[in-house]
Amino acid sequence: MSPRRSAAEAQATRGRILTRAAEIASEEGLDGITIGRLAEELQMSKSGVHKHFGTKVTLQISTLDKAFVDFWHRVVEPARAEPPGLRRLHAVCANSVDYLEAPLLPGGCLMTAALTEYDGRPGRVRDAVAQVWSEWRGRLRADLATAVDNGELPAGFDIDQALFEIVAAGLALNTAMQLQHDRAAAGRARRAIERALDQA
Repeated sequence: MSPRRSAAEAQATRGRILTRAAEIASEEGLDGITIGRLAEELQMSKSGVHKHFGTKVTLQISTLDKAFVDFWHRVVEPARAEPPGLRRLHAVCANSVDYLEAPLLPGGCLMTAALTEYDGRPGRVRDAVAQVWSEWRGRLRADLATAVDNGELPAGFDIDQALFEIVAAGLALNTAMQLQHDRAAAGRARRAIERALDQA
């Protein structure tokens, strides 16, 4: 077997492990994934899973990172076709609502689940959760700031308040979809976001 083929197969195996790990974590939390469980479900040896991640913490962080990359590709990357500022912000927010309304994972948004699971627990996993949320908030803040600079939002627009309300709308939407199966919640989230941007 060539080194290139061996590396490709290892990468494919790692991807298969992380895909199943993300599915489990979205429904049961990051604490629900273990090397032993994944080995059993994927019909692998424990050592086969272990060699890709080493520890449960590394597996958890890698799972979170995989889910965030998938989220970013679905929500942020398509919006790059729009110019920076209000148009791109509207596109990102619309994509995020679509994502939460029809999530990639069976238990909804893994970043949201991880936030409530780890917000009060110190350690490397919590730090990783904080990092992905910082990147998401930073993306929203950048376009809010650009919209103000461009005159698309009024001078004195409260960026921090709008950011808080946009993020809160997403958290509320994920909860309503997962806990209450409320199909009307997406429309309410869209209206909440529009109101957050209407401070003129």
